Amino acid sequence: MSDKEEKRTFFKKLTELIRPGLESREELLAALAEAEEHELIGADSRAMLEGVIRMADMTAGDVMVAAPRMDLLNIDAPFDDLLYAVIDTGHSRFPVYSGERENIIGILMAKDLLKLQRAPELNLRTLLRPVVYVPESKGLNDLLREFRASRYHLAVVIDEFGQVAGLITIEDVLEQIVGEIEDEFDIEEDAGDIFGLADQTFRVSGDTDIERVNEAFDVQLEALAPDETFDTIGGLVAHLMGHVPKRGERITLGGLNIVVLHTKGGAVKWFKVSKA
Repeated sequence: MSDKEEKRTFFKKLTELIRPGLESREELLAALAEAEEHELIGADSRAMLEGVIRMADMTAGDVMVAAPRMDLLNIDAPFDDLLYAVIDTGHSRFPVYSGERENIIGILMAKDLLKLQRAPELNLRTLLRPVVYVPESKGLNDLLREFRASRYHLAVVIDEFGQVAGLITIEDVLEQIVGEIEDEFDIEEDAGDIFGLADQTFRVSGDTDIERVNEAFDVQLEALAPDETFDTIGGLVAHLMGHVPKRGERITLGGLNIVVLHTKGGAVKWFKVSKA
């Protein structure tokens, strides 16, 4: 069965399940909303189904971590530097380069560093896994199928000229269906970027507008950098820290205690925020 036939079969089966006679993707999405309204499916089920449907039109280039924001390891770096980078970023897999960042020679599993620590005579190159390359135009449906079949979890994305454009992981693909992998307790009706947590603190997305943060916490963060203009809380925090924030770093701004919870591709994905 071809990919086109498989997608058509899935679409046909899904439309017949929700409402017979649907002929377009827009009608199907509307039917899913109606099904949720009538409590035929839950909100989570609807969100996942919509993610599956929309993912059919998405490519690796749409969700990849761009090359300048990739966390890479230098094959010639001292062991302590490699270990610090692994601990600091919290990733389980790293592209490794030699000389120039464009020259990626393999993928290192973080757990393999333990082998190097126990046996320093080992050559780091022998621990590297092969690099899997995919084009920016690779469809996410096809990529997810390859991830599962080949049992690799990370691929380097290349552009039409064969240059490294970024990287993509199986987690990046799955998040298009299920949303952020990390769990949170949403206690705000209209929140899409600020979530209440069980300990009465808040999880704030790094790309949340500063105006929204000001309104949510009754603060005036833009006053902390009167000569600069920042749209997001992540940009403001990075400016005031003077460097790209790392996981676990803390700062107090405008009456708020801010902790870096999660970074990805050189940018902060989530902060933990509480009143100072």
